[in-house]
Amino acid sequence: MTWIRDTFAPEKRTWEDLYRNRWQYDKIIRSTHGVNCTGSCSWNVYVKNGIVTWELQALDYPTISKEIPPHEPRGCQRGISCSWYLYSPIRVKYPYIRGVLLDLWREAQELHPGDPIAAWSSIVSDDEKRKRFQKARGKGGLRRTDWSVVNELMAAANLFTVQKYGPDRLVGFSPIPAMSMVSYASGARFLQLMGGVCLSFYDWYCDLPPASPEIWGEQTDVAESADWFHSRYVAVVGSNVLMTRTPDAHFLVEARHRGSKVVVFSPDFSQSSKIADEWVPINQGQDAAFWLAVGHVILKEFYVDRNVPYFADYLKKYADAPFLVKLEKGSNETYRPGKLLRASDLGEYQRLENSEWKTLVFDLKTKRPVVPGGTIGHRWQKEKGAWNLRLKDSVTGDEIDPALFFSKEKGVDNDASVTVTIDDYSESFDQQILRKVPIRYIDSASGERLICTTVFELLLAQYGVDRGFGGNIPSGYEDESSVFTPAWQERFTGVKSSVVVNFAREWAKTAEKSKGKCSVIIGAGANHWYHNNLIYRAVIMPLIMCGCVGVNGGGLNHYVGQEKLAPQASWAPIAFGGDWGGPPRLQNAPSFHYVHSDQWRYDRPFSEICSVNDREHTMAAGHTIDKQALAIRNGWLPCYPQFNEPNSRVIAEAISQGAKSESEIIAHAVSRLKRRDLRFSMEDPNNPDSYPRVWYIWRGNAIMSSAKGHEYFLKHYLGTHHNQIAEETAGDTVKEVIWHDKVETGKMDLIVDLNFRMDTSALYSDIVLPAATHYEKFDIATTDMHSFIHPLQPAVPPCWESMSDWDIFKGIAQSTQKLAVKYDLKPIEDLVSSPLLHDTPAEIAQPTVKDWLKGECDAIPGQSMPNFKLVSRDYKTVYERFIRLGPNFRNNGLSVHGTHYDVDDVYDEYAKQGPSLKFGETLFPSLESDRDVCNAILHFAAETNGEMAFRAFQAESLKTGIDHTHLASASRSVRMNIDDLKAQPRRVLTTPYWTGITNDERTYSAYCQNIEEEIPWRTLTGRQHMYLDHETYLAYGESLPTYKPRPDVHVTRDLEKTPRDGGSLVLNYLTPHGKWHIHSTFGDTLRMKTLSRGIEPVWLNEKDADMIGVEDNDWVEVLNDHGVVVTRACVSARIPRGLAYIYHSPERTATTPKSKARKNRRAGGHNSLTRTRLKPLFMVGGYAQFTYAFNYWGPQGVNRDTYVVVKKVEDPEF
Repeated sequence: MTWIRDTFAPEKRTWEDLYRNRWQYDKIIRSTHGVNCTGSCSWNVYVKNGIVTWELQALDYPTISKEIPPHEPRGCQRGISCSWYLYSPIRVKYPYIRGVLLDLWREAQELHPGDPIAAWSSIVSDDEKRKRFQKARGKGGLRRTDWSVVNELMAAANLFTVQKYGPDRLVGFSPIPAMSMVSYASGARFLQLMGGVCLSFYDWYCDLPPASPEIWGEQTDVAESADWFHSRYVAVVGSNVLMTRTPDAHFLVEARHRGSKVVVFSPDFSQSSKIADEWVPINQGQDAAFWLAVGHVILKEFYVDRNVPYFADYLKKYADAPFLVKLEKGSNETYRPGKLLRASDLGEYQRLENSEWKTLVFDLKTKRPVVPGGTIGHRWQKEKGAWNLRLKDSVTGDEIDPALFFSKEKGVDNDASVTVTIDDYSESFDQQILRKVPIRYIDSASGERLICTTVFELLLAQYGVDRGFGGNIPSGYEDESSVFTPAWQERFTGVKSSVVVNFAREWAKTAEKSKGKCSVIIGAGANHWYHNNLIYRAVIMPLIMCGCVGVNGGGLNHYVGQEKLAPQASWAPIAFGGDWGGPPRLQNAPSFHYVHSDQWRYDRPFSEICSVNDREHTMAAGHTIDKQALAIRNGWLPCYPQFNEPNSRVIAEAISQGAKSESEIIAHAVSRLKRRDLRFSMEDPNNPDSYPRVWYIWRGNAIMSSAKGHEYFLKHYLGTHHNQIAEETAGDTVKEVIWHDKVETGKMDLIVDLNFRMDTSALYSDIVLPAATHYEKFDIATTDMHSFIHPLQPAVPPCWESMSDWDIFKGIAQSTQKLAVKYDLKPIEDLVSSPLLHDTPAEIAQPTVKDWLKGECDAIPGQSMPNFKLVSRDYKTVYERFIRLGPNFRNNGLSVHGTHYDVDDVYDEYAKQGPSLKFGETLFPSLESDRDVCNAILHFAAETNGEMAFRAFQAESLKTGIDHTHLASASRSVRMNIDDLKAQPRRVLTTPYWTGITNDERTYSAYCQNIEEEIPWRTLTGRQHMYLDHETYLAYGESLPTYKPRPDVHVTRDLEKTPRDGGSLVLNYLTPHGKWHIHSTFGDTLRMKTLSRGIEPVWLNEKDADMIGVEDNDWVEVLNDHGVVVTRACVSARIPRGLAYIYHSPERTATTPKSKARKNRRAGGHNSLTRTRLKPLFMVGGYAQFTYAFNYWGPQGVNRDTYVVVKKVEDPEF
């Protein structure tokens, strides 16, 4: 066909250049996203002509084992839109300052030339000027300025605040350090070198599951997602894996394809429900009832009806089930469970060191009580080597066989049986059930005959399992009148009893055959309730009963925030300034915000929401703020700011009264606290001398997505407009905290936000500083979801005038030092209080609750009250110390969880070889750049340096008397630095600081070291706790797993002032994690708005919506006494009736309508509808695992026990 001419000419196909140019690049840089998504995925960032053009998932994860699926591709639609932020219209490109404040600042500088501190003082000391710029917060008016202006103003505010009020009035909030740990450390380090305060996040977000400290003495440790593949039965509770764990969801699907059974418990038909073998549509917040009934079935069929050796042997060794409990005489010949039997109770053991903290079991071999090793008393005794889980008598060294049961057929006969009272809170108040329990009589040192039983026997009685001793026992599974039966739970959960029985049998049989390979994936849907600990404990019990904890493929896997900061030992001294001094001021945020944002003033006595069995106990009745006051007096929780007068005044008065030494100054302060002419600030929170004054926010959205009680923040912290209409109700019920009838609003003098985008917090701040994005800085990230450590690195330099967080705070430190030098500020003495701490001997400080204020004990710092230490602050060297790794790092060594290793030789070598800086005549490792900080963390951490891991295991071995160094021997030569991470993700090493094992191609699963290495848990008995014998738990009726119902709208009082007229609905309001954003990040990118509705709607059930005439996409008002949201309705059959969802978290920036119900003021975001409620039970301290640590223990910022009114609105104004 010669008549056809071929016109193909490649050199002329210029139209293809568009596509070639689009996908050309100059370089690829590995990075990740620090957004608390938990994915922590490795991304390849493509750069062309100095511009980030796109990102793609990296595909080079190391293979853990050929037996499990590969990790990649990891990523999601949110992560692939991250680069949009770099050049977006909402990018913070320059420093900004509130216009009203800038005008005031310039006027003040003219009046006080060359004196910036006096200039700042003239503004904040003048009520009219102060209120003028406070009321402008959130109303726009930000002006572009330059770094020199804001740095000088911040330095002046810092030093003015330090001099007038004390450094503990400087406060900072930044969440989740694991997602970008150097960026977190930047602000934290600056604040701690200044003497300021860092606020916690894990408990404030209500991501902290308190049952984890209660049962394991651990903040949280969980399996990586790859370990799901080893599970044979997976229950998903309150977690939507496919929506919120997108990069990891394939492991769950692949496990199911392999043959694992997956059961999803969710009130709504979630994405995860779609891939489950069974979806159980359980009523929201009622999971505890279901799982308690599961425990009832397991105990009956797999312990009483027949013996499963694997289960029984597991409980004997790894749980507190065989430990002896003293029964206390009650009324009418009944008994109540009391304290665990202690060595100090018996004459033969009374002289043992720490005998009051050594608990006993009944030995089947010798037929007598014995003291096993591994208790907290052994942990803190002088002679080391007995803190282990070997089944041996710690006194004689003989092997033991602990008794679970007291009955002849189970190996040891009971002396008698007695009637014990079981608390039933099903009807929202304490009802008592009488059941029989077998007991043994044990002669005490005083000659008294003690009546004792085992924890396991009490557990059987609590769950209502018939042992043949009589009492009020259920007639069977269908006895709906008896607590914890399958039929009983149905009225709370809506789940048929047959489902419970079938699930329990499948679960236990699978665990029996697989040796514990049953797991629970659990999350915010279960943890954000007031009684979250009871939900979790109910879920965890079947895991312990069936030997599933500490097993690959088993255990409780709690995933909410990106909490696992792997290299803690080397990171913490850098982040909190411990390399130069200390102790740090680390405040639990729930207490801080509850008190200082004055949400306590709107609260009622907590007995309205929390039933207890002993209201005579000091911690079991009254107002929550009074329990908070007791907690800080007794040293259970921190209190910052510290006193209701400046520290400098406290010290000056002590010196004026003749105090010369540190001990004399502390003694004087203690005497004033006892006289009550000095109080802790939280005992007088509305005294202006108690206010926090300067607030730094970075890496987070503290004034919206992180603000439980957002409208209270606006009113009491910011002093600006708000939509809160609730009335103050605490005045007539508060007894110990000073009540002021009239309080000022607007406590914060200055709010500074570091941000790469204009979010809600930025719009409400006084100064907004342009921070680098994830693709413009060096950092490192770890996560719970996998065992790799990832780098962040600059694909391009920070754009416009932005800087990395490290460089911003370095600049603030430099400006503050410069100003201190100008004023020739002499070093000041700072009296630092700190609470009794977990993983220290303070865990055995307070065997009973006593209040020194009432004369019940002496006021002894570090024992019955907080610790105090005098610290010198030299602000003329704050910058020099910020950029150098200080001498304490070398001299004190590194420690986490009470296990210490020395690094002096490694420090000296590192200072010689690495980047270093001189200070005086001494050479220090450099922390001048974020890259330097990354390498310092990696070089000294046990998780990334094999020699450090080996040394840490040597130290652990001394405590346990067992050689654990084999876990680090093979990897002793491993060293990781930032360049290694840039080349490929690296897996963290096995260390004693995390309880899983990553050796030998194993997936990480929590508590495997406890099981395999016989290392105790950091609890009272050293075992997993099914029983909690703290006297406050006994008073609350929560010593054993139990059920307390959700409070209803009459109890929460959310709608006291909000009208419920015709055309409106009252619904339970939930804020689950969303698909279209990570908290508030990514929800405002163009790509994600295109994938979603472009606005965060409220999700309603179709029948509920129909009742008020609402159709899909209609505008509605969602409101209560706390605030209001105006948004569109998403009407869906997948939402159950009685619920309203707004996914966490919308912004209050754009497309926010005005509210007709609130006088046409601008409506709010999801947290506008919440108010913080704290459960005082979590305030106790100084007692074993119930001892404070930052982000480990304390009340949580729960928010799901909330009710709203929903009504339709027509054509809202914008």
